[in-house]
Amino acid sequence: MPPSLQHVVHACASALSAAGAGFAMTRGGGVWEPLFSSGPAATELDELQFTLGEGPSAEAVTSGAPILEPDLSGTGADRRWPVFAAGATERGIGAAFAFPVGFGAAQVGVLTVYRHERGALPAELLQDALVYADALLVLTLDHRSGIVTDADQLIEATFSARRAKVHQAVGVVAAQLAVSITDAFARLRAHAYSSGQSLQTVAADVMAGRLRLEADTKETGSQHAELEQEDDS
Repeated sequence: MPPSLQHVVHACASALSAAGAGFAMTRGGGVWEPLFSSGPAATELDELQFTLGEGPSAEAVTSGAPILEPDLSGTGADRRWPVFAAGATERGIGAAFAFPVGFGAAQVGVLTVYRHERGALPAELLQDALVYADALLVLTLDHRSGIVTDADQLIEATFSARRAKVHQAVGVVAAQLAVSITDAFARLRAHAYSSGQSLQTVAADVMAGRLRLEADTKETGSQHAELEQEDDS
Protein backbone atom coordinates (compact mmCIF):
# COMPACT_ATOMS: atom_id res chain seq x y z
CA MET A 1 0.00 0.00 0.00
CA PRO A 2 1.56 3.35 -0.97
CA PRO A 3 2.40 5.83 1.80
CA SER A 4 0.01 8.66 2.54
CA LEU A 5 -0.15 11.76 4.71
CA GLN A 6 -2.24 9.84 7.23
CA HIS A 7 0.32 7.00 7.34
CA VAL A 8 3.15 9.44 8.02
CA VAL A 9 1.27 11.07 10.89
CA HIS A 10 0.54 7.69 12.50
CA ALA A 11 4.12 6.53 12.00
CA CYS A 12 5.45 9.73 13.55
CA ALA A 13 3.32 9.32 16.67
CA SER A 14 4.47 5.73 17.05
CA ALA A 15 8.17 6.42 16.45
CA LEU A 16 8.21 9.27 18.98
CA SER A 17 6.21 7.33 21.61
CA ALA A 18 3.75 10.21 21.50
CA ALA A 19 0.26 10.59 22.89
CA GLY A 20 -0.61 11.70 19.38
CA ALA A 21 0.45 13.70 16.35
CA GLY A 22 -1.42 15.95 13.96
CA PHE A 23 -0.85 17.59 10.59
CA ALA A 24 -2.44 20.94 9.81
CA MET A 25 -2.50 22.62 6.40
CA THR A 26 -1.53 26.26 6.07
CA ARG A 27 -2.56 29.07 3.79
CA GLY A 28 -1.33 32.65 3.42
CA GLY A 29 -1.55 35.12 6.27
CA GLY A 30 -0.90 32.55 8.99
CA VAL A 31 -4.18 30.72 8.35
CA TRP A 32 -4.01 27.04 9.27
CA GLU A 33 -6.45 24.18 9.50
CA PRO A 34 -6.24 20.73 11.17
CA LEU A 35 -6.26 18.02 8.51
CA PHE A 36 -5.04 14.63 9.76
CA SER A 37 -4.28 13.19 13.19
CA SER A 38 -3.12 9.90 14.64
CA GLY A 39 -6.19 9.52 16.82
CA PRO A 40 -8.86 11.17 19.00
CA ALA A 41 -6.42 12.70 21.50
CA ALA A 42 -4.43 14.55 18.82
CA THR A 43 -7.62 15.55 17.02
CA GLU A 44 -8.96 17.12 20.21
CA LEU A 45 -5.72 18.99 20.88
CA ASP A 46 -5.43 20.26 17.30
CA GLU A 47 -9.04 21.42 17.38
CA LEU A 48 -8.45 23.10 20.75
CA GLN A 49 -5.56 25.10 19.27
CA PHE A 50 -7.62 26.02 16.22
CA THR A 51 -10.56 27.08 18.37
CA LEU A 52 -8.43 29.20 20.69
CA GLY A 53 -6.13 30.61 18.03
CA GLU A 54 -3.13 29.90 20.26
CA GLY A 55 -0.66 27.10 20.82
CA PRO A 56 2.56 25.65 19.39
CA SER A 57 1.04 24.88 15.97
CA ALA A 58 -0.17 28.45 15.46
CA GLU A 59 3.18 29.83 16.63
CA ALA A 60 5.13 27.52 14.32
CA VAL A 61 3.01 28.67 11.37
CA THR A 62 3.57 32.33 12.24
CA SER A 63 7.29 32.07 12.99
CA GLY A 64 8.24 29.47 10.39
CA ALA A 65 10.45 27.80 13.02
CA PRO A 66 10.01 24.70 15.20
CA ILE A 67 8.31 25.37 18.52
CA LEU A 68 9.58 22.98 21.19
CA GLU A 69 7.76 23.19 24.53
CA PRO A 70 9.02 20.57 27.00
CA ASP A 71 6.71 21.53 29.88
CA LEU A 72 3.17 22.69 29.22
CA SER A 73 2.60 23.03 32.97
CA GLY A 74 5.46 25.50 33.34
CA THR A 75 5.29 29.28 33.58
CA GLY A 76 6.80 29.71 30.12
CA ALA A 77 3.99 27.82 28.38
CA ASP A 78 1.42 29.47 30.61
CA ARG A 79 2.60 32.91 29.49
CA ARG A 80 2.72 31.99 25.80
CA TRP A 81 -0.57 30.07 25.54
CA PRO A 82 -2.44 30.44 28.84
CA VAL A 83 -5.66 28.71 27.83
CA PHE A 84 -4.21 26.02 25.57
CA ALA A 85 -1.47 25.09 28.04
CA ALA A 86 -4.03 24.64 30.81
CA GLY A 87 -6.34 22.63 28.54
CA ALA A 88 -3.54 20.35 27.34
CA THR A 89 -2.30 19.78 30.89
CA GLU A 90 -5.80 18.84 32.01
CA ARG A 91 -5.80 16.23 29.24
CA GLY A 92 -2.59 14.68 30.55
CA ILE A 93 -0.26 16.22 27.94
CA GLY A 94 3.11 17.25 29.33
CA ALA A 95 4.93 18.51 26.23
CA ALA A 96 4.21 19.62 22.67
CA PHE A 97 6.49 20.05 19.66
CA ALA A 98 5.44 21.74 16.40
CA PHE A 99 7.47 21.52 13.18
CA PRO A 100 6.78 23.65 10.09
CA VAL A 101 6.35 21.49 7.01
CA GLY A 102 7.99 23.26 4.12
CA PHE A 103 11.16 24.46 2.49
CA GLY A 104 11.98 28.14 2.44
CA ALA A 105 8.92 30.09 1.36
CA ALA A 106 7.08 26.89 0.39
CA GLN A 107 5.41 26.28 3.74
CA VAL A 108 2.49 23.88 3.40
CA GLY A 109 1.66 22.89 6.95
CA VAL A 110 2.73 22.06 10.47
CA LEU A 111 3.34 18.71 12.18
CA THR A 112 2.60 18.76 15.91
CA VAL A 113 3.60 16.02 18.32
CA TYR A 114 2.05 15.68 21.79
CA ARG A 115 3.68 13.66 24.57
CA HIS A 116 2.44 12.67 28.00
CA GLU A 117 5.92 12.99 29.48
CA ARG A 118 7.41 16.38 30.26
CA GLY A 119 10.90 17.04 28.96
CA ALA A 120 12.77 17.90 25.79
CA LEU A 121 12.81 15.50 22.87
CA PRO A 122 16.00 13.42 22.82
CA ALA A 123 18.24 14.34 19.90
CA GLU A 124 17.46 11.17 17.97
CA LEU A 125 13.70 11.68 18.31
CA LEU A 126 14.04 15.31 17.28
CA GLN A 127 15.81 14.17 14.12
CA ASP A 128 13.08 11.61 13.51
CA ALA A 129 10.39 14.31 13.81
CA LEU A 130 12.19 16.45 11.23
CA VAL A 131 12.36 13.46 8.87
CA TYR A 132 8.61 12.93 9.19
CA ALA A 133 8.01 16.63 8.55
CA ASP A 134 10.09 16.32 5.37
CA ALA A 135 8.11 13.23 4.35
CA LEU A 136 4.86 15.17 4.71
CA LEU A 137 6.30 17.91 2.51
CA VAL A 138 7.29 15.44 -0.21
CA LEU A 139 3.91 13.71 -0.18
CA THR A 140 2.10 17.04 -0.31
CA LEU A 141 4.10 18.60 -3.13
CA ASP A 142 5.35 15.77 -5.32
CA HIS A 143 2.11 14.79 -7.04
CA ARG A 144 4.06 14.11 -10.26
CA SER A 145 5.59 10.94 -8.81
CA GLY A 146 2.26 9.17 -8.45
CA ILE A 147 2.87 8.50 -4.75
CA VAL A 148 -0.28 10.31 -3.64
CA THR A 149 -1.96 11.54 -6.78
CA ASP A 150 -5.02 12.87 -4.98
CA ALA A 151 -3.23 14.59 -2.08
CA ASP A 152 -3.71 18.10 -3.42
CA GLN A 153 -7.39 17.54 -4.18
CA LEU A 154 -8.02 15.98 -0.77
CA ILE A 155 -6.26 18.77 1.08
CA GLU A 156 -7.99 21.49 -0.89
CA ALA A 157 -11.43 19.93 -0.46
CA THR A 158 -10.98 19.40 3.28
CA PHE A 159 -9.54 22.85 3.88
CA SER A 160 -12.17 24.62 1.79
CA ALA A 161 -15.11 22.77 3.37
CA ARG A 162 -14.00 23.51 6.91
CA ARG A 163 -13.16 27.15 6.25
CA ALA A 164 -16.38 27.77 4.32
CA LYS A 165 -18.56 26.52 7.18
CA VAL A 166 -16.81 28.69 9.75
CA HIS A 167 -16.75 31.78 7.54
CA GLN A 168 -20.45 31.44 6.78
CA ALA A 169 -21.27 31.17 10.47
CA VAL A 170 -19.10 34.19 11.28
CA GLY A 171 -20.98 36.17 8.65
CA VAL A 172 -24.34 35.15 10.15
CA VAL A 173 -23.29 36.18 13.67
CA ALA A 174 -21.83 39.47 12.43
CA ALA A 175 -25.09 40.30 10.65
CA GLN A 176 -27.28 39.27 13.59
CA LEU A 177 -25.36 41.35 16.13
CA ALA A 178 -24.19 44.17 13.85
CA VAL A 179 -20.58 43.58 14.89
CA SER A 180 -17.36 43.24 12.91
CA ILE A 181 -16.22 39.95 11.40
CA THR A 182 -13.33 39.92 13.88
CA ASP A 183 -15.68 40.28 16.86
CA ALA A 184 -18.06 37.65 15.49
CA PHE A 185 -15.19 35.18 15.04
CA ALA A 186 -13.99 35.88 18.61
CA ARG A 187 -17.46 35.15 19.96
CA LEU A 188 -17.73 31.89 18.07
CA ARG A 189 -14.35 30.83 19.41
CA ALA A 190 -15.32 31.84 22.96
CA HIS A 191 -18.48 29.76 22.82
CA ALA A 192 -16.71 26.77 21.30
CA TYR A 193 -14.17 26.78 24.12
CA SER A 194 -16.63 27.42 26.96
CA SER A 195 -19.03 24.74 25.70
CA GLY A 196 -16.32 22.16 25.02
CA GLN A 197 -17.30 21.88 21.36
CA SER A 198 -15.20 22.19 18.23
CA LEU A 199 -15.43 25.36 16.18
CA GLN A 200 -16.84 23.29 13.32
CA THR A 201 -19.69 22.00 15.49
CA VAL A 202 -20.54 25.50 16.70
CA ALA A 203 -20.49 26.82 13.12
CA ALA A 204 -22.81 24.02 12.00
CA ASP A 205 -25.23 24.84 14.82
CA VAL A 206 -25.25 28.50 13.84
CA MET A 207 -25.94 27.69 10.21
CA ALA A 208 -28.72 25.25 11.15
CA GLY A 209 -30.38 27.84 13.37
CA ARG A 210 -29.78 25.84 16.56
CA LEU A 211 -27.43 28.43 18.03
CA ARG A 212 -27.89 32.18 18.26
CA LEU A 213 -25.71 34.68 20.05
CA GLU A 214 -27.66 36.93 22.38
CA ALA A 215 -27.69 40.60 21.42
CA ASP A 216 -27.03 41.64 25.02
CA THR A 217 -23.73 39.87 25.59
CA LYS A 218 -21.76 40.31 28.79
CA GLU A 219 -18.13 39.37 28.49
CA THR A 220 -15.52 39.12 31.20
CA GLY A 221 -12.70 38.35 28.80
CA SER A 222 -11.88 37.15 25.32
CA GLN A 223 -12.76 33.58 26.25
CA HIS A 224 -16.23 34.34 27.69
CA ALA A 225 -19.50 35.03 25.93
CA GLU A 226 -23.14 34.33 26.64
CA LEU A 227 -24.91 32.45 23.91
CA GLU A 228 -28.40 31.11 23.62
CA GLN A 229 -28.69 27.50 22.51
CA GLU A 230 -32.05 27.09 20.82
CA ASP A 231 -34.04 23.89 21.18
CA ASP A 232 -33.66 21.37 18.38
CA SER A 233 -37.42 21.06 18.18
